[in-house]
Amino acid sequence: MKYAVLGTGSVGQSIGAKLMQLGHQVCLGSRTAASQAGQEWAQRAGSGATASTFAAAADFGERVFICLPGVHALDALNSIPSEAVTGKVLVDVTNPLDFSGGFPPSLSVANTDSLGEQIQRALPDALVVKSLNTVNADIMVDPTRVPGQHNIFVAGNDAAAKQAVIALLADFGWTGDSVIDLGGIEAARATEMYLPLWLQLMSHVGSPDFNIRVVKPG
Repeated sequence: MKYAVLGTGSVGQSIGAKLMQLGHQVCLGSRTAASQAGQEWAQRAGSGATASTFAAAADFGERVFICLPGVHALDALNSIPSEAVTGKVLVDVTNPLDFSGGFPPSLSVANTDSLGEQIQRALPDALVVKSLNTVNADIMVDPTRVPGQHNIFVAGNDAAAKQAVIALLADFGWTGDSVIDLGGIEAARATEMYLPLWLQLMSHVGSPDFNIRVVKPG
């Protein structure tokens, strides 16, 4: 399958590399086709890997990963024609972290809205599924880095799109019982607002290699 991965940072490059390992074709998207990070990644990744603009990548991909810094995500997506993503599954891995005031960052959107919902509104004919934004890039593509059972979440308005993402998560190593479907895209509010706690936990643990497990009685 052809995938667009929008974003050339650690998340985009990690997801792009995993998709390549799984036998997919990947186009890494950035603001310019000549992006040094994108072109260097494509050279390292080998045959089947390319790099181009956000719009060209989105047009190439049968599915799209959004791996952009949250505060810049909507501006970047505005460069993509709506017809390039009509009917396509968009996996939203973004978080609305605003570092303009230093560390720890604030959330640029919270409580009554989410970046996931804003992306769905910006691209109404796409099928946005929020997922993977509650763990670091390495664990996204290799959950075995954390021993034992732990959880990842999906949220989106289209049931078939969520099932497609859950199947892809299984390819990444997330077993069926580790994935929790939180419901519609508005549930992205909850997973995005988890990030301040994640950052506190990272400072306490001393590493980003951790995750949480939902434990129910019985």
